[in-house]
Amino acid sequence: MGYLCRPRRAAGRRRLGAHPERTGPDLWSTGRVLEPPFRGPGPGGVSEASQRLAEAAARLAQGGLVAFPTETVYGLGANARDDHAVARIFAAKGRPRFNPLIVHYPDAEAAWADVVPEARALRLAERFWPGPLTLVLPRRPESALSLLVSAGLPTAAVRVPAHPLARDLLRACHVPVAAPSANPSGRVSPTTARHVEEGLGSLVDLILDGGPCAVGLESTVLDLSTGRPVLLRPGGIDRATLAQVLGESVESADTSDHDDTAPKSPGRLLRHYAPATPVRLNATSVTPGEVLLGFGPVAGAALNLSPRADLVEAAAHLFAMLRALDTLGASGIAVSPIPEAGVGEAINDRLRRAARG
Repeated sequence: MGYLCRPRRAAGRRRLGAHPERTGPDLWSTGRVLEPPFRGPGPGGVSEASQRLAEAAARLAQGGLVAFPTETVYGLGANARDDHAVARIFAAKGRPRFNPLIVHYPDAEAAWADVVPEARALRLAERFWPGPLTLVLPRRPESALSLLVSAGLPTAAVRVPAHPLARDLLRACHVPVAAPSANPSGRVSPTTARHVEEGLGSLVDLILDGGPCAVGLESTVLDLSTGRPVLLRPGGIDRATLAQVLGESVESADTSDHDDTAPKSPGRLLRHYAPATPVRLNATSVTPGEVLLGFGPVAGAALNLSPRADLVEAAAHLFAMLRALDTLGASGIAVSPIPEAGVGEAINDRLRRAARG
């Protein structure tokens, strides 16, 4: 079970308990964290972890913003049926309202109450849910989802996450949860609770800490609303795997579907996932002042996504390492070439958007 972090309201507060195994900078020293683990029953036989999860679920149901872990990245969650709550997401992130949100559910049956699945959607959900796959499908006319979630489109993007804490939260709050990545719009996505705290701070009501995200990249987004499967955003499930399950090719999205042209999916903006430090791709050497983000057996890397050239490992490290290098004061971040195979397509998608000026 994860634990609950209250974003900072004021500095200098006393620490709540010790955490001897934690090393490095002490995020928790201002006293805004209820420290893990929550062992044993509390009053009435209910564990403190369950109480805190119930508090987070209640905040969501009442219109609050709760950041929570998924297997992909940390999400900034709000009640997807509440216009005011969804509007708070856009305001907190500085996100343009034409950019739709993904709605998260505890199971496929709950998702099908808001969208119309077809045979391929049912097959993909059976294979990949819970997991890092988002499906774009026609909204049901009777759906109570806020129109802000879909940015006025006749479709909705739906997902069932795999992270156990996310699923517990979704079951407990009894409402679908709209949740983009929990960071300022356009910046590097968060893969730890610390990243959320650094980026959004007191704009979030509660942060649930479930540890580092295992996949490390946002979900794959597949559009099934037009008759042909279209990959709107590559992610943790690669194109070839989707095509194998579907028995047909998966097309790429129209490159004009970005910026202010009503994208059908998050992650379509030309500049996205960007650190403050300029990013240079396919680097085989570094210029003075640059730092190298390596991949595979390269010399001189400040950090290496995967010394053994494992793309899954590289995906899990990408955002955290970009954030770390962004703090060094370098003139640029040079990134080693990344193969396009498998999840490499998703890694390169994020890097290309991060590198755009």
